[in-house]
Amino acid sequence: MDFNDIQNAWKNEQTENVVLPNNLEKIQSANTPLDKIKYNLKNEFIYQIISIVLMGFIPLLFDFPQKGVVLFYLLYSLFTAVSIYYLVKLYFFYKRLGSIELKTKDSLYETYFDIRLNMELYKTFGFALTPFLILFLIGFFYFQLSKIPGFFASDITNYQLAGLVLVVVFSMLFMGIALEWWVHKFYGKYAKEIKKVIDELKEE
Repeated sequence: MDFNDIQNAWKNEQTENVVLPNNLEKIQSANTPLDKIKYNLKNEFIYQIISIVLMGFIPLLFDFPQKGVVLFYLLYSLFTAVSIYYLVKLYFFYKRLGSIELKTKDSLYETYFDIRLNMELYKTFGFALTPFLILFLIGFFYFQLSKIPGFFASDITNYQLAGLVLVVVFSMLFMGIALEWWVHKFYGKYAKEIKKVIDELKEE
């Protein structure tokens, strides 16, 4: 192969993954929001585990009756199983973020879409836990109110039942809004910074 053949082969190579120095600087500027996402995810992972463990002591702290303790730990075991499933997935996501090196456009795109995917996973995690938390609260207030003599002497009226349904519905709506705000504050705004870098690269 002579020099002309080498030159022609060089021209025919795809240059999509070639990163110019100024582009490399832009790509690596996404490391700052990425580090913030990793930091928030690590802290939240620790807080979630601590919270799950502490919740297991609620019946002991508030002196639940024996039947209440059994029902609580039945619900708590399901709550813990769901939490472990999602926390394991978020842990593997955190490990992936730790091993990423932003040096090419492809790596930046993959990282951004991975972050977006796991933001939705986090929201799903929150919605999956919401019914458990509502049932915990209902059970907790029930056992606390049952200590008041004559509080449950009368049958539950339709108005009281309707009130309970409204409380559950508004609790779900509140949790949904709170989740959206939480994900945006700790992850979404940093994902937007990474998306901004991607958009700047597209314009060049």
